[in-house]
Amino acid sequence: MNSKLTSLTKILLDFMYYAGIIVTILVPAIIKLYGNYNSYFAENILWLSIIFMLSGLLAILILQELRKMFKSVLADNCFVRENVISLKKMGTYSFGIALITCCRLFLYLTPAVLIVILVFVIAGLFSKVLSRVFDRAVTYKEENDLTI
Repeated sequence: MNSKLTSLTKILLDFMYYAGIIVTILVPAIIKLYGNYNSYFAENILWLSIIFMLSGLLAILILQELRKMFKSVLADNCFVRENVISLKKMGTYSFGIALITCCRLFLYLTPAVLIVILVFVIAGLFSKVLSRVFDRAVTYKEENDLTI
């Protein structure tokens, strides 16, 4: 069961990473196409493309860090300095997405925009706090390894 969950998680992370790259590249075309059905998108193609592509780039970077961390899980070596660094980066990227999404407030205010901002602020805080927890765990592990 655990092996199946691990395999499924790896497949899902890889799929989201590569699909995210493709979707981010295609953002201007997707917005232009959707602009045929929604005049707001048609009128704001440039700004929405910039906002969504920057957010997409940061989301891809978050997924890249998750994939790096997952490799340490597979190697049964989770408490390493690299994971602390990855968690810090993911927090910064999450705050970046929240900040970029705030720019959308000037174009069009929807409840969904406010929820996205809140979710990424919480994710950023969670990642930053978890990085500190991991940092302490790595320090204890290194001290313990020196003792042995």
